[in-house]
Amino acid sequence: MLGTLAAPEKRRLRGRRPRSLESAEPELVPTARATVVRPKPFGSRAEADSWLASLRRNPGAVHAELDSALRVVNRARAAQRAAAGDPYAGDLSAENALACRLGYGSGEAVAEGRFADAIELPRAGAGRPRRSMQAPDERFAALLSGREEPLLAEELVLRARADLNAGRERQAALEARIALEALVAELGERAPVDQRERISAAANAALEGQTPVELEQAVAALEAAIRRRRLGR
Repeated sequence: MLGTLAAPEKRRLRGRRPRSLESAEPELVPTARATVVRPKPFGSRAEADSWLASLRRNPGAVHAELDSALRVVNRARAAQRAAAGDPYAGDLSAENALACRLGYGSGEAVAEGRFADAIELPRAGAGRPRRSMQAPDERFAALLSGREEPLLAEELVLRARADLNAGRERQAALEARIALEALVAELGERAPVDQRERISAAANAALEGQTPVELEQAVAALEAAIRRRRLGR
């Protein structure tokens, strides 16, 4: 269930004449709320309480629930991209969310953001393993200043990871195949060529309409090769 809250819709740039101004004040923007509801309800209030209590005791289970919900939301985003032909309708992540909550309640109440009981996760994905490389702020400054150039493969590997995390294994397999070839061209013998057979099999399965296997290990190997290059190893 999707909804838009609070602020007025941002004006579109196209179709309007430029206007004069003396200062650039921040514009109000709408806040979107996405609510994922399980298709099968809890059998009782006690069962719902037990589920939420187990989440409070187990941060890993919290992140598993959140990842599962994000996959549903990002399937909707992928459908929106395809329907609108909009390449900029990107995936959502917990790290970029204003708030992430897990709870239970009646259907209509939960759709409006009201719970019988719920927990709110810490901001910025606290407690999650980081996939970013060492000193990202320093490297960001180096890239912006032109002191360093990114590998062509870096963006391709990031897209493969995003597709894999969103449950789009077939797309991830095809991205991984292109990313590996780019790494071979850019890193030579330091590229993870031992993954070529695994990635090729996954990509072929994707083209045949099948779900690729062993893709997590292959994408992790591509990420590791980029980390080693960044750290000068």
